[in-house]
Amino acid sequence: MSKILIRGAKVLGGEPQDVLIDGAVIEAVGTNLPAEGAEVVEADGKVLLPGLVDLHTHLREPGREDSETVLTGTRAAASGGFTAVFAMANTFPVADTAGVVEQVWRLGREYGYCDVRPIGAVTVGLEGRKLAELGAMHESAAGVTVFSDDGKCVDDAVIMRRALEYVKAFGGVVAQHAQEPRLTEGAQMNEGIVSAELGLGGWPAVAEESIIARDVLLAEHVGSRVHICHLSTAGSVEIVRWAKSRGIDVTAEVTPHHLLLTDELVRTYNPVYKVNPPLRTERDVYALREALADGTIDIVATDHAPHPHEDKDCEWAAAAMGMVGLETALSVVQETMVDTGLIDWAGVADRMSVNPARIGQAQGHGRPVSAGEPANLTLVDTAYRGSVDPAGFASRSRNTPYEGRELPGRVTHTWLRGKATLVDGKLT
Repeated sequence: MSKILIRGAKVLGGEPQDVLIDGAVIEAVGTNLPAEGAEVVEADGKVLLPGLVDLHTHLREPGREDSETVLTGTRAAASGGFTAVFAMANTFPVADTAGVVEQVWRLGREYGYCDVRPIGAVTVGLEGRKLAELGAMHESAAGVTVFSDDGKCVDDAVIMRRALEYVKAFGGVVAQHAQEPRLTEGAQMNEGIVSAELGLGGWPAVAEESIIARDVLLAEHVGSRVHICHLSTAGSVEIVRWAKSRGIDVTAEVTPHHLLLTDELVRTYNPVYKVNPPLRTERDVYALREALADGTIDIVATDHAPHPHEDKDCEWAAAAMGMVGLETALSVVQETMVDTGLIDWAGVADRMSVNPARIGQAQGHGRPVSAGEPANLTLVDTAYRGSVDPAGFASRSRNTPYEGRELPGRVTHTWLRGKATLVDGKLT
């Protein structure tokens, strides 16, 4: 059946409406639309959003299929309401050539429960010494527009300048992992009161802020675009706010976990809370929320970082950094931003669909829920509350910081170009 009628959905949180899908596109939006010949989905006042877009996902394939694959990662994405994800380049081999990004792109087309857009590495092998094949990756079938050495910082100012100049030629963007390496040698957590009391190596805020300050000035100098990955400190917010007031073409993202969790959790020594950049202070958390609300931070990105059990079930110092996030992202944003009154559901659509699609140039995504647009949609039961149980995750990994925590909201349906990938909370 090619027609689907979503009946009584609150489009972007507004008044209940019907949405009729015909094939891959939205045919009509209105009230009392005819259901003849259509499969009917009773929305019962659930919120309908454009399909979510994640500009920062680690799918691990090729090379670390024990953590995640394109199949399992995109199943997790569909479960979380995402219809497109951008796959980071720190795979094995690194996605620093046209051949590797095309491999990831083709895996996405073959197995993906959502669209997969590969991110190309900025430097060969993520080593920070020589530019990767930026032009060739852009001209490949994958059509790469976003480049990042995420997991490592492009700390050489000359290399960063050259990368910004190069991608400017085709409208690309460099997504920077802002971490000055010399200032974070041996770092285990945020540098502050808690790190001092625990005797763990500190990751100072200035290590992030100094790189952001440098890179926005470089972007201004060459007239190019720069995107800041997983911004995490109050000081970083002020630098980005200043840069935008100056007219610099900078965008920034925040992760769900940095909107909710603080470094106080590290007192448990549970490695599930070990992440890069680290969990910061309560002051930072509230600064990030306010910046996301006022538009200084443009998007929410998950930084979904799956790890196998043995990489997290160990002592803190030996544990890998990272958390899974695709299946809980929308719930965390509802708790921290919507239920607190900082933004409404239209604001969620803006920061989790429209803006990331625009920054990454994801065609067909982040579009209005209106007639003639692609039927990439997410239906959310915002009244739901339940405890997070990682045993039910679609992801291959279980390293969530929210296990047992009650969170609001649940994605019930996801449609990719009119085809259901998630129905009543279950993958198709």
